[in-house]
Amino acid sequence: MGELLGVAVLGAGHMGADHIRRLDRVVSGARVAAVADPDPGRAKEAVAGVEAVTVHAEAQAALDAPGVDAVLIASPGPAHEEALLAAFARGLPVLCEKPMVPESAGALRVVEAEARLGRRLAQIGFMRRYDAEYRQLKSLLDSGRLGRPLMLHCVHRNVSSVPGFTSAMLVDSSVVHEIDAARWLLGQEPAAVTVLRPRPSASAPAGLLDPQFVLFETEGGALVDVEVFVNCGFGYQVRCEAVCEAGSARIGEDRAMVVTAEGGARAEVPQDYLVRFADAYDRQVQAWVDATRQGRVTGPSAWDGYAASAVAEAGVRALESGARVTVGLADRPELYGGAGG
Repeated sequence: MGELLGVAVLGAGHMGADHIRRLDRVVSGARVAAVADPDPGRAKEAVAGVEAVTVHAEAQAALDAPGVDAVLIASPGPAHEEALLAAFARGLPVLCEKPMVPESAGALRVVEAEARLGRRLAQIGFMRRYDAEYRQLKSLLDSGRLGRPLMLHCVHRNVSSVPGFTSAMLVDSSVVHEIDAARWLLGQEPAAVTVLRPRPSASAPAGLLDPQFVLFETEGGALVDVEVFVNCGFGYQVRCEAVCEAGSARIGEDRAMVVTAEGGARAEVPQDYLVRFADAYDRQVQAWVDATRQGRVTGPSAWDGYAASAVAEAGVRALESGARVTVGLADRPELYGGAGG
């Protein structure tokens, strides 16, 4: 426990740079040992001021760098499968940002590869499980005080979408967080998905179906609806209300500073997920570091990553077809509490 955990960070973009800062300045028990990014200038900028770190253009070179004990994957989703399998081949514990693998077939290959190892190495970055409000809601639902959950009403809004953001990405990149949160909060798998498409907002780029209304039916008979609006223009908002047999509970209400002046009042709205969920990201990475240094793996599993990708994939089919699409999951391997693969 005395040695710092040497972490290779794959990806030095918006998310990766924030994780580099977090590992270097916020989290205890770890250090950034290596960084990989195809853009060397971006990588060098991200590690400015970080001591004893090596920079690489290739992910596998970073995994093989001296002093690397674990891996944090923050590269784009399509690169995750190769990076995860490379980490498994080296026996390196890994924290992988969502989506674990965008396509369910690739995500299942990761699950099967880890199952063959016979031990967990991967934790998936569904950070809402570490948010104080989400944890409070989970505790309340698990207590049974409000009776059986019947519905979850969710809101997911972004200021604007990045260039190249597609209509499918509203589901498999944004709503994927609600998919995991719903599975975790309810303890149920989504069984079917329907996506409704209102008239696109005038602020949405041409061709982007934004906003969308996504409806999940769970195997336990609950309903989960998600309003996803990635070009709302005014701020970043994530809200969730659980409606149960004997009451309801809401999280995500705005609690920012309110400024009263010039005959009016103005509340600040977070503009970025790294602001809204800053504490959750800190807790997530600290928990991963602590567990890894003790030889344990906790948190969302590769199975959770696969399930989220499979449900999101069904959601994209529902978006494209306009039809209700059922969700089919593979058998859960024993490693993740299943009856066998």
